[in-house]
Amino acid sequence: MAETMQFDLVSPERLLLSTQVTAVRIPATDGDMTAMPNHAPTITTLRPGILLVETESGRQEFVVTGGFAEIGETLSVLAERALAREDVDQATYDSLVAEARSAYEKTKETFKNEPGPVDDAAKLLSDMVAVGTHIGLDPKQPAI
Repeated sequence: MAETMQFDLVSPERLLLSTQVTAVRIPATDGDMTAMPNHAPTITTLRPGILLVETESGRQEFVVTGGFAEIGETLSVLAERALAREDVDQATYDSLVAEARSAYEKTKETFKNEPGPVDDAAKLLSDMVAVGTHIGLDPKQPAI
């Protein structure tokens, strides 16, 4: 029997998953990372991507749009928005991309001469578009 740790995935609406896991691949802002039992204590922010949860009985995938993860003796992911991969159809995905595009446009307008926030918003939009490619949906590349 593999070593496990407690994992909780929470969005503002609800607790999506609470289970023992063998590993969780996290789409962290600084790059994907895998948390396993006995991982060094870490707090990281999330970027839009696929959260892959591995348990002794199989794997589950969730689309997350941001948030943060706290790794210690347990692992908690507090997602801005999280949806089970099987619940993300083309219309849902298009809505997520539209929200990211709207946030990018608003940031461009608000921070006209400040490239940092605009670059960050463009990166979030780009990451959200990439999610579609990873899950087999039409990403409909936006013009940035």
